Amino acid sequence: MVDACRRLSRRIRLTTAHWNVTLASADGVIIGRPDAWYDDVGLAWEIDSRAFHYGPRDYERTLARNSRYAAAGILVVQTLPARLRDNPEAVAAELEKAHRAAAARPRPPVRIVEGS
Repeated sequence: MVDACRRLSRRIRLTTAHWNVTLASADGVIIGRPDAWYDDVGLAWEIDSRAFHYGPRDYERTLARNSRYAAAGILVVQTLPARLRDNPEAVAAELEKAHRAAAARPRPPVRIVEGS
């Protein structure tokens, strides 16, 4: 699935994505580890499969992660793997619009944790 994400990201020519990096707030609190991170605009892309996010504890962790993203001012695009496979054009359009929206506001004060 990561390969499909990388191909789509390159095809729509957004800014450089960082893959599976850990993000921290300005004070060092870990926020999350998005599948793709567009650092220049502060946009996270999460591929949230049912297999890893549907169980009760998994779902709780996903909601907590999304709340940390929101509290840090990070815009997030969430995509189901089946949607990426079946309707990549719609996913691409959403990602492009979210990237533009992220670029139109101040970048949140977050950073990539080195060595992640």
